[in-house]
Amino acid sequence: MIKATESLLGMKVSIGQKGLFMAALVIVTWFIALVLVLKFATNLYSPLNVLWVLLLTHLYTGLFITAHDTFHGTVSENKQINKWVGIICITLYAAFDYSKVKAEHRKHHQSVATEHDPDFYEGGFFSWYWKFLMHYISLTQIVLLAIVFNLLHYLFDIPKANLILFWILPPLLSTLQLFYFGTYQPHNHPETIDNIHKTRSQKKNHLWGFISCYFFGYHLEHHKKPYLPWWKLWSEK
Repeated sequence: MIKATESLLGMKVSIGQKGLFMAALVIVTWFIALVLVLKFATNLYSPLNVLWVLLLTHLYTGLFITAHDTFHGTVSENKQINKWVGIICITLYAAFDYSKVKAEHRKHHQSVATEHDPDFYEGGFFSWYWKFLMHYISLTQIVLLAIVFNLLHYLFDIPKANLILFWILPPLLSTLQLFYFGTYQPHNHPETIDNIHKTRSQKKNHLWGFISCYFFGYHLEHHKKPYLPWWKLWSEK
């Protein structure tokens, strides 16, 4: 029986088991791609590595978007399962603090593009991106990632060059992807936006919408209906 899941803002949407299926699909696809490339990419000068990095960047973005959906309760109707999926995804992404990111995201929705919005900054692209990144990165996180890096290298005999190219670079690029399509482009210069959500949205193009950021560029639609998971956002265009 399909039940309704309560979102961050109190709205409801029927997701059944599809939310868990989509989360599992993202996690498993990311894991398979990462393991294959870490173990079998022996020629670091191969042009195919560009495609691998782009694919992994997209999959890392999928991990974060899935964690984001758990902030809104749209992965599982079971609150504990929903929370643990979010913790797993955001840990695999880059060991971010789930509780902190969720709390800050709540503030973002409550006070979009104001002084109380932790994701908003009245600066240029790079200064805003730097402030955005530094707000969420912690020393504990860096230490944990350094430990994992060395464990992967020494215990599993994965070359450091492979780890840098395929394990470190893609999530870094992913932060740029998420920032541009999910923060900067939708919310820069809010004084020029004429809706109450102070949010812009990409033009309708579902292929680009998925490739660019899992439909997260349909950002006005997300702010209007934050209880919709990423795989349903396209239907609002």
